[in-house]
Amino acid sequence: MIRKMRFKSVLVSGLLIGLMITAGFSMGLCAQGNSEKNSLKIALLPILDTFPFYVAEAQGYFDRYGVAVTAVPVGSGLERDQLMQSGAVDGMLNEMASSANFNRERIQVKIISSARKAYPHYPLFRVLAAPGSNLKVPGDLKEIPIGVSKNTIIEYVTDRLMMAAGLTTAQIFKKSVPVIPERYQLLLQRQLKAATLPDPLAKSAIEAGAGPVIDDSAYPQYSVSVLSFHLDAIETKAEAVRQFLRAWNHAAQDINANPESFRSLLLQKIRVPKNIQQTYRIPPFPLGEVPSAEQWADVMNWMVSKGLLKAPIHYKDSITAEFLP
Repeated sequence: MIRKMRFKSVLVSGLLIGLMITAGFSMGLCAQGNSEKNSLKIALLPILDTFPFYVAEAQGYFDRYGVAVTAVPVGSGLERDQLMQSGAVDGMLNEMASSANFNRERIQVKIISSARKAYPHYPLFRVLAAPGSNLKVPGDLKEIPIGVSKNTIIEYVTDRLMMAAGLTTAQIFKKSVPVIPERYQLLLQRQLKAATLPDPLAKSAIEAGAGPVIDDSAYPQYSVSVLSFHLDAIETKAEAVRQFLRAWNHAAQDINANPESFRSLLLQKIRVPKNIQQTYRIPPFPLGEVPSAEQWADVMNWMVSKGLLKAPIHYKDSITAEFLP
């Protein structure tokens, strides 16, 4: 009798332990699943457009909004796009043409916010003439090769700025120099008569003697960078994406309110040439907006005209405002 009672006691204890282990294992899996849903990996180039990310990180905003975000540094747009294509990252900072390329066969990514755009006195891109040049206005660049990165936002903005100034497509000549630092050097060495460069590198070139011809501050509709996320992340990590954008916008508000307080962080995280590190004016960043349907349509028209797309991609398939704060 005593043996039977002992056996039952051992059996019950074993069952209880087994249930506790199973419950603990299930809770562990649940916690792991929640952790994965609250974590994001973002591909970032070392450019000014990404600055709100680093401010959000330094200010602890990602933690405050309950999302674990990891920056994945990339050296080029190609590397960024390869990581996104392989699923190694959830999101990226890019531009509309890049997102359209992802969606040419099927919808893979969606733009959830504008990241940076041109403002008066704060251009994104400038068309510059070589030091000592007599090329002063856009009309002077008729049939003069302008150094650009072909099939990118830089070529798109160059085309649109030249056309806005009155040149025809037949009068706009371009030379492919895809590596931006090389284009910068070739311009300053007068091996390029003209080139389109992004700020702050363009501002550095001006300080080194290059001449400003035209920039996008008067045509802000053409220059915008964006935050894009893979559909998988949008569908399975929607709340994390939403909180990421809240943190990003909180950081952008801080920068806009007091840009100089973040100069030391800027110089740590973003490539700013030495000759303007203390003088370059930190630009404002857009808050809570996505590119307009008109902006998207113009990029689509340009890509179709260049043979980069067979047909325009619908705005609502590639851009969503549902995550805006």
